[in-house]
Amino acid sequence: MSFSIIIPVYNVEPYLRECLASVLQQSFADWEAICVNDGSTDNSAAILEEYGHKDGRFKIVNQSNGGLSAARNTGLKAAEGDYVLFLDSDDWLEPRALETISESLAGEDMLCFSGRRYFEEERQYREADQLKPRAYATGMDYYNENALLSRDFAFVCVVLRAYKRAFLLDHQLWFKEGIYHEDNLFTPLACYYAGKVKVINDCLYDYRVRENSITTTGNVKRLRDLLGTANALAAFFVPKQGLNKTMVYRAITHHYQVVFVKATVEERKELKKLCDWHLYRKVSRTKLRHRMNYWKNRTK
Repeated sequence: MSFSIIIPVYNVEPYLRECLASVLQQSFADWEAICVNDGSTDNSAAILEEYGHKDGRFKIVNQSNGGLSAARNTGLKAAEGDYVLFLDSDDWLEPRALETISESLAGEDMLCFSGRRYFEEERQYREADQLKPRAYATGMDYYNENALLSRDFAFVCVVLRAYKRAFLLDHQLWFKEGIYHEDNLFTPLACYYAGKVKVINDCLYDYRVRENSITTTGNVKRLRDLLGTANALAAFFVPKQGLNKTMVYRAITHHYQVVFVKATVEERKELKKLCDWHLYRKVSRTKLRHRMNYWKNRTK
């Protein structure tokens, strides 16, 4: 078994060595790290070259800045391992991460593990989420039991799973480029297509929370992109037959609600024009509160 670790890199000079060192120090040796330099303007490219010369398993790809999704897609196209992991370049892996994953896998399309947050400003960790170890016959069984559980890490985070590469390619599971909330769109689709899924309760990933990272900055584009994600997921799932859609409908409805709650009065005017109200009404039918929010958001 072999792993491809896809690492998008953009202006993370202060953190990049720690990330790459965590890969180099893995107890499991059969890996490649696809490091996609996404147009960095700091010293990140030089650090990547340093590690590329140090160990040939680091494969460096340079491209013009296209954003996180574009960098992940580039890495996925270049990957050759049996399984793929996504590692953000300011985060790091636990030393036995790949070994633990390899020992746990038995041909599943996805293997899910836990992670913990490290708060840069406070220099302290938060306890890892406690996951319920279990094997699932389908990705939707896994989704329905776990997607809406209260947890520190959002369920949709792609960095907390190992994916069979052939599974991703067979179903053309790429990240939509040019948007925020790419994980919110990718993960439900991956769960829909997945066959066997396994969950293990091992903390294998360390996630750095810092000011001015992608996930800690916000603007109206985030709201537009989340609305677009809600529309896209609703358009995908509403026509599907023979599927328990309660949980995915509730997740989509939550996306719609977040958009309209967080928008200013002026932003709401724009966003209401972009909302697919027909689909929003369809997915809001699982709870009375969701139906009431639909009418409130449409008329307010």
